[in-house]
Amino acid sequence: MIISKRRLTIVFAATVAVAVTVWAANAWMVGRILDRYRDVPVLDNGFIFFRSYGRNYSKDGYYFGQKWQCVEFVKRFYFQTYGLRMPDVWGHAKDYFDAKTAHRSLNMRRGMRQFVNGGDECPAPDDLLVFTDTPYGHVAIVTNVSEEGLEVVQQNILGKPRQKFVLKRESGHFSIISPRSPAGWLRPVK
Repeated sequence: MIISKRRLTIVFAATVAVAVTVWAANAWMVGRILDRYRDVPVLDNGFIFFRSYGRNYSKDGYYFGQKWQCVEFVKRFYFQTYGLRMPDVWGHAKDYFDAKTAHRSLNMRRGMRQFVNGGDECPAPDDLLVFTDTPYGHVAIVTNVSEEGLEVVQQNILGKPRQKFVLKRESGHFSIISPRSPAGWLRPVK
């Protein structure tokens, strides 16, 4: 099949037009407030296939993370709400759950108490859910717990700053089972 020069030019022009439109839409989206929890804004990071928009720091230099990823939101939330400066500021979302830390023990890297999914502790508002089921993982903050389940607020899930999960309660144990299961949750030490 031979493609004419004119047809190739039209296809190229259309492709460029689409790319410019997507870029402009992404530029408009990035950094806008999608939601708030405890007066901490949840920011839009745009389309998944765009790269990082730089790093975000507190005014005094504490590192929150890459703009506007899930880790950046949770670190900013705990810093602004609890004054928590995590001892280890580095790592992907999946690194927030330490498999070597025993249930109910202090996760030394994060300065928070750690609980395993399926253990004897029910998640509570402001707990940090940690998902380890993808290459980088994901983190979200619990906003509400009820008999029906729980709700989280999160950054970097396109179109879903709030999401509901099924919480299974059985024989004094609590398991988050759907739409995906976290490894566990972390709780600020008060």
